[in-house]
Amino acid sequence: MLILAPSILAADFTKLGGQIEETVKAGAEYIHLDVMDGMFVPQISFGMPVIETIRSCTDKVFDVHLMIEDPGRYIEAFAKAGADIITVHAEACTHLDRVIQQIRNAGVKACVALNPATPLSALDYVLDGLDMVLVMTVNPGFGGQKLIPYCLKKVSDLRTIMKDRGLSIDIEVDGGIKASNAKEVIASGANVLVGGSAVFAGDIIANTKAFMDVFAEVGKE
Repeated sequence: MLILAPSILAADFTKLGGQIEETVKAGAEYIHLDVMDGMFVPQISFGMPVIETIRSCTDKVFDVHLMIEDPGRYIEAFAKAGADIITVHAEACTHLDRVIQQIRNAGVKACVALNPATPLSALDYVLDGLDMVLVMTVNPGFGGQKLIPYCLKKVSDLRTIMKDRGLSIDIEVDGGIKASNAKEVIASGANVLVGGSAVFAGDIIANTKAFMDVFAEVGKE
């Protein structure tokens, strides 16, 4: 299943509830929530209070991406705030397996993110315990970056590894994703696409539908 996950980091926070509703009406299934601590990445974004506040805006999947140091400290709190999926970075976890277990124990789906230069081998021993892998297609921390081309080869290699191991795990991509390159991204093996400014800059409904049109086209092929 092809899924669009609009990242609210690119939204207008004075109109956040309404803009989330617009993406959902146009076909988005996930809402991507980028939590940044100013340490793992340079920027600071938002935390549990914002997620709790907007949880009432929609029943769509809250895809919470923790770009923070030592995320194991906050797993239960983000689950209680309304997360349906919690993503942690392999690079930020001293004990990655333990954090994945924490996510599972909190009753939400587990995802691990890899920065562009992090090898897929970081997942060798935990892949079977995941619901999703997030392949960063830019270096995290700033919006509006261009997709790094070699990351699509990484997605393709990951999908091959999954097939060889008999796994049907979602692959999410985040960074420089647009309707204009979505088809290429999907062809590489990704099925969950995060869109930031490509969704929220300009006409949100039209932008979201542009992704939906690509998904429909791919589905017919």
